[in-house]
Amino acid sequence: MTDALFWHRLHFGFTVTYHYLFPQLTMGLAFLIVLFKWRAFRTGSTLHADAARFWARIFGVSFALGVVTGIPMEFQFGTNWARFSQFAGGVIGQTLAMEGIFAFFLESTFLGLFLYGEKRFGPRLHLASAIALWVGSWLSGYFIIATNAFMQNPVGHTVAPDGRLQLADFWGFVLNPWAVWQYLHNMTASVVTASFVVAGVGAFWMLSGVHRDHARLALRTGVITGLVASCLMIFPTGDRHGKLLAEKQPATLAAMEGLFESKPDAALAIIGQPDVEHRRLENPVVVPGMLSFLVYGSFGSTVTGLDAFPTDRWPDNIELLYYAYHVMAGLGTMFIALLALAALQLWRGRLETSPGLLWALMLAMPFPYIATTAGWMTAEMGRQPWLVYGLMRTADGTSPRVSAGNTLFTLLGFAGLYLVMGVLFLYLVGREIAHGPGAPHGGVDAGERPVLAEEAT
Repeated sequence: MTDALFWHRLHFGFTVTYHYLFPQLTMGLAFLIVLFKWRAFRTGSTLHADAARFWARIFGVSFALGVVTGIPMEFQFGTNWARFSQFAGGVIGQTLAMEGIFAFFLESTFLGLFLYGEKRFGPRLHLASAIALWVGSWLSGYFIIATNAFMQNPVGHTVAPDGRLQLADFWGFVLNPWAVWQYLHNMTASVVTASFVVAGVGAFWMLSGVHRDHARLALRTGVITGLVASCLMIFPTGDRHGKLLAEKQPATLAAMEGLFESKPDAALAIIGQPDVEHRRLENPVVVPGMLSFLVYGSFGSTVTGLDAFPTDRWPDNIELLYYAYHVMAGLGTMFIALLALAALQLWRGRLETSPGLLWALMLAMPFPYIATTAGWMTAEMGRQPWLVYGLMRTADGTSPRVSAGNTLFTLLGFAGLYLVMGVLFLYLVGREIAHGPGAPHGGVDAGERPVLAEEAT
């Protein structure tokens, strides 16, 4: 790998990873805000209405940072990946434009209406604005994932006489099966992230002895939605996505599992260290036959290993790919265990009096971010050495006139700027959490009655 290619990849990898810290929270919170508003609309609960307003303010802060960190990525397609943009722009430009024109403006418009229009709209229209905010947020996510899915599984295109890709089947491109399952998996992960944040904040309030009614509501909502979403991450979304990998990117699946030799009764590796030089998995702890069963539904089925492919078609960094995948899968399993225990204590009425479990929920807030980052690393490193799978190699998609030095210089600039923005984000969110739900500047809004403790049950 040339120096320029390395820095181009690191530059985009850093900016996209940092950017996604914010949309995953907003997309998950959009769903939870609808749940709070729906409950408030149906029952007249001030508690749920205050919760919706509070989490909408957190949504607003995260949305603003997501916009600021997302805009540079659009420009990087031209500055860092010019040949890729020339090659595939006739296809992926469709979804990128739709994300910006339709979904982004829908999301940002209804966020403003939701935050500032409650007294003017009334309960019914305010609920509608919350639903529109959710739809806009999730629609935006679909267009981005459809773009990525084309790079993973290119469909709906044709090759023009000049060698560039052109869109041939719009609906085939937009409804790419890879996009559908990747989208469901990704959006479920966003709900997991938001649920852990909501439950973690509720645990913090409960341990601090403040906002106890809202703490109970946050714990109940976060634990239940988080548990359901975590289970959906494994089945059916994760299961189906794994089967697509076996069908479309078998070398990627083999590298993720550390499977160097094709074999029937292929074992599922729980832990182990891939030794690429000697083509083996060291110190493995495995479940015999389980990989064959998960991929093909039969313990005796043969799973294709890396030995079936030339080495120039292997993922570039098998070790990092293997560990990223296992971090994602391992954390997902731990999430289910923690949330199932919390749900059991919630059902028994003992969660708020279980300080150890409350501490675990509070301290677990960063880990969904780690899991989603590892998941995207798995998807992107697994596609290598292809930029558009089977059509364009990553090494052929860069901007040849942008030197490694220029790329490194701007990367350092982004790192410094994003550090400042990260500190600002933590300050603003921390201030909102310390203030708690209710009116943004203290007190109770006109026309609202005080929150009653029994509304939390």
